[in-house]
Amino acid sequence: MKKTATRLADGRELFYYDSRDDAVRDDVDQRPLERPTTTGEIRHDRLLGDSVAIASHRQSRTYHPPPGQCPLCPSRDGRHTEIPAAAYEVVVFENRFPSLTGDHGRCEVVCFTDDHDASFAALDPDRAALVLAAWTDRTAELAALPGVEQVFCFENRGREIGVTLGHPHGQIYAYPFVTPRTTRMLASAAAHRQRGATRNLFDDVVADERADGRRIVLESEHWTAFVPYAAHWPYEAHLYPRRRVPDLLALDDAARADFPRLYLELLRRFDRVFGAAEGPTPYISAWHQAPFRHPHRSEFALHLELFTIRRTAGKLKFLAGSESGMNVFINDVPPEDAAKRLREVASE
Repeated sequence: MKKTATRLADGRELFYYDSRDDAVRDDVDQRPLERPTTTGEIRHDRLLGDSVAIASHRQSRTYHPPPGQCPLCPSRDGRHTEIPAAAYEVVVFENRFPSLTGDHGRCEVVCFTDDHDASFAALDPDRAALVLAAWTDRTAELAALPGVEQVFCFENRGREIGVTLGHPHGQIYAYPFVTPRTTRMLASAAAHRQRGATRNLFDDVVADERADGRRIVLESEHWTAFVPYAAHWPYEAHLYPRRRVPDLLALDDAARADFPRLYLELLRRFDRVFGAAEGPTPYISAWHQAPFRHPHRSEFALHLELFTIRRTAGKLKFLAGSESGMNVFINDVPPEDAAKRLREVASE
């Protein structure tokens, strides 16, 4: 992998990730951009104990631009975009409309391909491996920034999810605090030990799923994908490396090499689970990594959580009173049925 760093016209950082060592990335951003002005802040909720990012400047971000005006496509035919090059493989750059900025963290955009009409599921294994390398590299660099406690790599896919740009891309958030979801998982892991468990909670969860077998979707020598016993979403799969590690940086070469095939198959099954007539499945794909300085960091297990808000053909799962008001999820699809369906739509 070759990484080339540059800056956009307004001073934001941009990184090209190429599979070839001889790739030349010397294109200059020709746009007359001024340095971005942001008004973000972090406010603490004293009742719930969590934090809320206030980012009013995001109201003006690009929203479903017309055909030919996508800011994530390469710069071609006299039209200048966020990526100065006329073609690229994988690109990461600072978000022009960040939710977190300055002392309150950082937000980046990850473009998986320069093909506007593609998807992650349509990538070949080599490109998926390059994206994994980019996620890992950015995790390492963002971890070194002052005040960053946790890095979150994720992809929102589909209008139903709320995506405002159709180009295949994801995001990376560098939080200045440990997120509530991670805090709860770490507390559960600590309580598991305090109850006298001899093994790590995450290890026990994966071992229990493998022993039961009914919710296993995919397995390989280095990864296990399953629908969790208490799945929140109608179709939800968790992907764990067989060897527990805290974050992407700690994955060994064998797990890295094995990841693309398994993950691409999982995404393709999600696209098929509701039938061809439904079109691409909207989803959120999220890497959960350990905080960098948490006292129980070693107890955490890197894993990816993939879920869709579509509950059946033509119907979405809305977060209504119980879910949004009290954070108590009600799942319409038994996890065993969801896993069975995801096995049924395996590639031939």
